[in-house]
Amino acid sequence: MKNLFMLLRPHQWLKNLFVFLPAFFDRHITDPDYLLPSFAVFVAFCFAASGIYCLNDIIDAAADRMHPVKKLRPIASGAISKTSGYMLMVLCLLLSMSIIAVMGKHTAANTTALIAIVGTYIVMNTAYCVWLKHVAIVDVFVIATGFVLRIFAGGYSTSINLSSWLVLMTFLIALFLAFAKRRDDVVIYESTGLLARKNVGHYNITFMNQIIAIIASITIVCYIMYTVSPEVTQRFHSSYIYTTSVFVLAGIIRYLQLTIVDDKSGSPTRVLLTDRFIHICIAGWLLAFFIIIYLG
Repeated sequence: MKNLFMLLRPHQWLKNLFVFLPAFFDRHITDPDYLLPSFAVFVAFCFAASGIYCLNDIIDAAADRMHPVKKLRPIASGAISKTSGYMLMVLCLLLSMSIIAVMGKHTAANTTALIAIVGTYIVMNTAYCVWLKHVAIVDVFVIATGFVLRIFAGGYSTSINLSSWLVLMTFLIALFLAFAKRRDDVVIYESTGLLARKNVGHYNITFMNQIIAIIASITIVCYIMYTVSPEVTQRFHSSYIYTTSVFVLAGIIRYLQLTIVDDKSGSPTRVLLTDRFIHICIAGWLLAFFIIIYLG
């Protein structure tokens, strides 16, 4: 049972919290009529993601056995058979779609759009597992697109129109984290000669450091422009949104430090779960934003 749970990678479900962003920024995160549909989509994405992780581990089993950390994964280690992995994958994907279908009968959510979004996520990530993860640069853009699909699902589940700012910021931060994660594969390759992915040879540390720094810079500038844009200040009836930039700036710089100095970007989810500095940045940002747009 423990190995089956590990195969689902529950710590990765943290990524699915992005589905709550539309309700949060639309000032409805405390409203059950918005919160419950968002939670249903969150659970649906958790099952969809876990199903894809099962497929990924089945396909990557041989390569994972040569990786210093991934060799401990249930299928790579032999704790779970590939047949069991496929069965769990199918179960997770069926549960994901079933949740969307049931939710459509009890809420005003756009079920057709949600099925299309989750279906696109599944198809896209299946292609990623089979082929796209071996195509340099494209692999990272696929990961970032997955996060954008999450916020669109959150929007359609609550009938909230997404702002271009939210879509752009989500894509940029996801791209930043994905390139930082890919850098870890390059570090392992250059230090041990272990080729974790076929496309790692198309990257090097210099390129990764530069592209991560570029995306981090664009993200910070984009966020500051967002906080001072007339559209945003008028929407939230506050000219103090810009004060939240300090938390974003500190968080990104800290992540750059962990990535470039400490070489600890192999699992963005684990970093976000364990690094206290980043915890403070996220908590400070959430608290500041909540006070400004909900209590201001």
